[in-house]
Amino acid sequence: MQEKQTILSARGLCKSFAHNGGQVHVLNGVDLDIYAGDFTVIMGASGSGKSTLLYALSGMDRATAGSVLYQGSDLAGMSEKQLTALRRSDFGFIFQQMHLVSNLTLRENITVPGYLNPKKTAAVIDSRADSLLEQMGLSHIRDHLPSQCSGGEQQRCAVARAIIHEPVLLFADEPTGALNKRNTTEVLDLLTALNKAGQSVLMVTHDARAALRASRIIYISDGKVVSELSLPPYDAAEEKHREAQTGAWLAAMEW
Repeated sequence: MQEKQTILSARGLCKSFAHNGGQVHVLNGVDLDIYAGDFTVIMGASGSGKSTLLYALSGMDRATAGSVLYQGSDLAGMSEKQLTALRRSDFGFIFQQMHLVSNLTLRENITVPGYLNPKKTAAVIDSRADSLLEQMGLSHIRDHLPSQCSGGEQQRCAVARAIIHEPVLLFADEPTGALNKRNTTEVLDLLTALNKAGQSVLMVTHDARAALRASRIIYISDGKVVSELSLPPYDAAEEKHREAQTGAWLAAMEW
């Protein structure tokens, strides 16, 4: 069996916040490796630290202690300018709220972040944007403003924006949390297709059905990794079996 390539490595990762004169410890010595090609999902009860972990791994927030290594470099040693450059070139982000720019069209929302990446020419970004609009089923509304689009259409636009620069790793924080069932399925199908095409995905979710798309589920409790579950690539025909397997594992975690 071929050894997996590590994208990110966290060692002894801690995050604390000052609160009412004391310290709240959200992450407590997390050790974790994220591998290329995986669809990794982080789960845990509310307040377990899953979103905090995602932000620390992506460099959007700085850990209190420990290290996050990406291509041999510790994010803790990077300046804000270096972290910004890294996020523009190597990382992509999707959030529960789409954060689209209201006075830009869908196509402009997708292309503008791509123009900020010095590794890509404007012509390359324009061509890729048109391809992504087609892939996401948005070509017919490419010139619409976000307010003229459904929540699902907006989130698909946000996905296209997140991968316009072909990131090494796509971070997703509750990407279906604000969507109805139909739009949730559309976005999960899209993320699954991207992963099957080679895109590495790291997603935080509280939705057990969304977690079924994972090839690896990490469960955290009280700021620590307590267990993980490995799964074969997602196959809709096997979803019932996958649901039973995942459900039993989550029950053991007292989910």
